[in-house]
Amino acid sequence: MRRPTPSHRLLLRLLVAAQVLYVLGVAGAGYATTAYGQHIWLATAPVDLHGLQYESFVRLRYTVAEVPLAAWRGPTPPQRRQAVYVLLATAPGPDSLATPTGIYDHELKPAAGQAVLRGWVTEVYNHTLSLRYNLERYYVPGDSPLRLGKTSPAVRVRVSIAPWGQARIEEVRLLRR
Repeated sequence: MRRPTPSHRLLLRLLVAAQVLYVLGVAGAGYATTAYGQHIWLATAPVDLHGLQYESFVRLRYTVAEVPLAAWRGPTPPQRRQAVYVLLATAPGPDSLATPTGIYDHELKPAAGQAVLRGWVTEVYNHTLSLRYNLERYYVPGDSPLRLGKTSPAVRVRVSIAPWGQARIEEVRLLRR
């Protein structure tokens, strides 16, 4: 067996250092998003819990994922896979839900009582737009009440939106019927 040369050892150390920096960067970005981000609540359609038998994730379908085409504010009609910025109105109150007021093709600054969530157009229908936010897949921890449920509950999701646009799920709250 050949002994590693000094240049191979240096390359290996650089690769390990790059991986550590990447993991620290992802963790730091997540922490900063939660600490400095704007917090909003989003409603979802009832969650299908059948997938929890085979995997640890559930698919969340947000009510803000289907918006009327009349909310589009771009100069040209929206296209599939187009990046969009959804302007959400956030009513005062710690548990109030955010509702879409406009969809733009460019980044914008929200005013007080507003938030901007970045998304992508998945489908354009005659009267609605279907959007994706990359927040649709949620890991369900082992002690979550979602794992105890047999029916499809509605949930509220608390999302933190960082000033630079990154969003992450902070909390999923089960709603009782």
